[in-house]
Amino acid sequence: MLASPVLVLNRFFVPITVTSLKRAFIMLYGGVAKAVAGNYATFDFESWAQIAALKDDESIRTVSRVIKAPRVIMVLRYDKMPRNETKFNRLNIFRRDGGKCQYCGKNFPKSEFTIDHIIPRSRGGRSIWENVVCACSKCNRKKGGQTPEQARMKLINKPIKPSWDPFANFYIRAIRYEEWKPFLSFVDASYWNVELSE
Repeated sequence: MLASPVLVLNRFFVPITVTSLKRAFIMLYGGVAKAVAGNYATFDFESWAQIAALKDDESIRTVSRVIKAPRVIMVLRYDKMPRNETKFNRLNIFRRDGGKCQYCGKNFPKSEFTIDHIIPRSRGGRSIWENVVCACSKCNRKKGGQTPEQARMKLINKPIKPSWDPFANFYIRAIRYEEWKPFLSFVDASYWNVELSE
């Protein structure tokens, strides 16, 4: 239970990371963070501890009381956004390519896409932004282990590394809670967010 995830927001209610329930309680108790309810109301440790934990709710039992487990906390003095490069993962490749096969131009759901290496890996092609595109299964099979020129196929857009987006790097490492939804409308299955290796 203490290892279960808690969404951490900056003081502008923007998601910055996910932490453990144990760490969230330490931050709440230390006055570094406040618990956030579904209506954006914030609570310090003592006021949060006064909220009754129902039998259905997940809660932590202490010697003197039962405290409802917070699922979202806000760090009080942190207003920055995590700065990084855009992660090289399937979701960000899909976003960069606009949900279209880069050979035939048709829109497909994410579940029907494959990642194509423009210069095939069997020919020394690397897994980098400039060498991968979204392709539908039909186009990927047609191209096979050839270059687009050899397969007489043309790329619609030249692949480039996308500019950094503060939300592109955020992903949920575990369960999604109902309380997270107002803050995470852009999060998808972890498959799309796993960073790809070169």
